[in-house]
Amino acid sequence: MKSYFVMGAAICVALSMVSCKSSESAYKKAYEKAQQNQPTTTQVVQQPVQQQPTTVAPVQTVTTTPVATNENTRSENLTLVSGAGLKSFSVVVGSFSIKANAENTQKKLANSGYAAQIAMNPQGMYRVIAATFDSLAAATDSRNTLRAQYPDAWLLRK
Repeated sequence: MKSYFVMGAAICVALSMVSCKSSESAYKKAYEKAQQNQPTTTQVVQQPVQQQPTTVAPVQTVTTTPVATNENTRSENLTLVSGAGLKSFSVVVGSFSIKANAENTQKKLANSGYAAQIAMNPQGMYRVIAATFDSLAAATDSRNTLRAQYPDAWLLRK
């Protein structure tokens, strides 16, 4: 009688463990919903108000520097693994310890029209670089565009 009771309890425990299996698609849906609900940043540019001069004096022209000069960049010593070469500023969309994962991301970017490259840092991490530029402003614009698909994209300074 005890053996039937123990066997029945074991079957109940086994069935309860099997029925608690998680669904990967539920996690994926929650992740996508969270990505859609992230706040977006907007940039307000104030136009200078032109006033009529009260005295006869030459008008002074003021030039402003672009906001992109204040962007955070990282600097690393990289060895190019795959690609044409790096310019002064690059947009990094992924960092992988396994080269095959970096190559898969590079192929995905290439299919989207980017001239993606792979570089390796001294710690052995493979950096996937979506685009490379001579100016910080162009790199910032590209990074902001890529953040729709790669939210952790960042700027690399050579």
